[in-house]
Amino acid sequence: MAKRIDVSGLTAYYSAHKAIEDISMTVEPRSVTAFIGPSGCGKSTFLRTLNRMHEVTPGGRVEGKVLLDDEDLYGHGIDPVSVRREVGMVFQRPNPFPTMSIFDNVAAGLRLNGSYKKTELQDVVEKSLKGANLWNEVKDRLNKPGSGLSGGQQQRLCIARAIAVEPNVLLMDEPCSALDPISTLAIEDLIGELKERFTIVIVTHNMQQAARVSDRTAFFNLSAVGQPGKLIEIDDTERIFSNPSVQATEDYISGRFG
Repeated sequence: MAKRIDVSGLTAYYSAHKAIEDISMTVEPRSVTAFIGPSGCGKSTFLRTLNRMHEVTPGGRVEGKVLLDDEDLYGHGIDPVSVRREVGMVFQRPNPFPTMSIFDNVAAGLRLNGSYKKTELQDVVEKSLKGANLWNEVKDRLNKPGSGLSGGQQQRLCIARAIAVEPNVLLMDEPCSALDPISTLAIEDLIGELKERFTIVIVTHNMQQAARVSDRTAFFNLSAVGQPGKLIEIDDTERIFSNPSVQATEDYISGRFG
């Protein structure tokens, strides 16, 4: 069941360094929200706060609230591991487990989270690979290493692995930046299908991609080097790209800076 995200007053630190400051936004369920903005403005940092991956970095901490359907993900007694089951992540570069087969890559999270009968695992792996539009390409070689797939296939394998545990939210940190145009198109088509089941947030440097795949777009920027990144505006994607409210957004989209 896709869930709504409500962020209020979120500030993230790396030790004493303030990376992003006072960010508030809502992400609607079963939608795609794209984060755009120049390098170093905190897009990926903010994305990682949404499933507490930010804390994995030494000195990483946050102030503020991230609510997933009214549950504070940073509330007292909340287990970060359980948060990451609810809010899955797909990284910039495909990262299948190199020593594992295609089947075991998809099943890894399931085995970690509980005991499954073999037939149950087979059903979920097949469903997840179909959900990632990869089943027809790999169904005859499920026991082959996942690392033997092409880059685009590896990224879809990582998406299959992420959705196998049935998260409510799927975060994607520049999932196409290492891929060729054909593989990129396949991932974009897949995002359109996955939003029927998941709430999706994607960081992208490709503004055409943001325009193609997202329902809403958030523009991040920083006032100067060394200053924390801030959310400048968030709106329907069509409006952001045709008639943004803030001049800095228009300057970035039109290529005048960034």
